[in-house]
Amino acid sequence: MSLVLAADHVRAIEAHARDMYPEECCGFLLGAFGQAKRVIEVRRATNVASSDRERRYEIEGRELLAMNRLTEEDGKLLIGFYHSHPDHPARPSSFDESRGTWPGYSYVILSIVDGNPNDLRSWTLEKEGGPFRAETLSITA
Repeated sequence: MSLVLAADHVRAIEAHARDMYPEECCGFLLGAFGQAKRVIEVRRATNVASSDRERRYEIEGRELLAMNRLTEEDGKLLIGFYHSHPDHPARPSSFDESRGTWPGYSYVILSIVDGNPNDLRSWTLEKEGGPFRAETLSITA
């Protein structure tokens, strides 16, 4: 399966990463499952990691539950998450793999180097706890 993002979604993720740099940003990908997962909206989440926020993100369970309720009301689905990797590649870290709990969902990672967006990639989990595998990412106008 692949993931489709609009250029506006990419710019929103990049802006969030710039705002949070040098800490990791994180957020939600809302949309629909189909032949490809299509993102309709990106929403920022709060990184509540208690330490090492330059290398870790955590979304509070209450925020995740609230997002699930909101998407049900909107008719959108939570289809994945995004986060940034400040000064590191756009690939899952061992920490990301150990915390991965949503098989089939997309995990978009933006590498941001010296505060500038560098590389954007999408990944998906084969099973809870990993491993991640690369997912085709298409960006539309």
